[in-house]
Amino acid sequence: MRIEIIRLAIDFGLVVLIWMVQLLIYPSFKHFGSTGLSNWHRIYTRNITFIVAPMMIAQFAIMLYFWMYFPVMFAPNILYTILVSLTWLTTIVFFIPMHTNIDKNATDLKLLDRLTNLNWMRVLLWNAILVLDLFLLY
Repeated sequence: MRIEIIRLAIDFGLVVLIWMVQLLIYPSFKHFGSTGLSNWHRIYTRNITFIVAPMMIAQFAIMLYFWMYFPVMFAPNILYTILVSLTWLTTIVFFIPMHTNIDKNATDLKLLDRLTNLNWMRVLLWNAILVLDLFLLY
């Protein structure tokens, strides 16, 4: 199987996942009571990590693969690297700390709103990655 198809599959999976998080999962947090959200959020963050982490790591590994084996694709590699790096950066800098804060204070509706609103960044980033993939395939 061509590496481009594997990259496309992983990036498409991340796009589907981020849209589900944005439209279904994060908005649903406001419909739990504080005790219910506190309990559910710990389960959610643990379980979603088993899905997201391998996909993000695979995406990162494929990014490195393209640098090693296709260095002549400098501009696309740079753009892909910037977009993937920004998904990692926003996840580490913004989202992991916000999820930690939700675990500590599940009643903070402003935090839940901020989580959903700020997540549009990752929605845009992963969609841009997918568009880049599609552009490079054709």
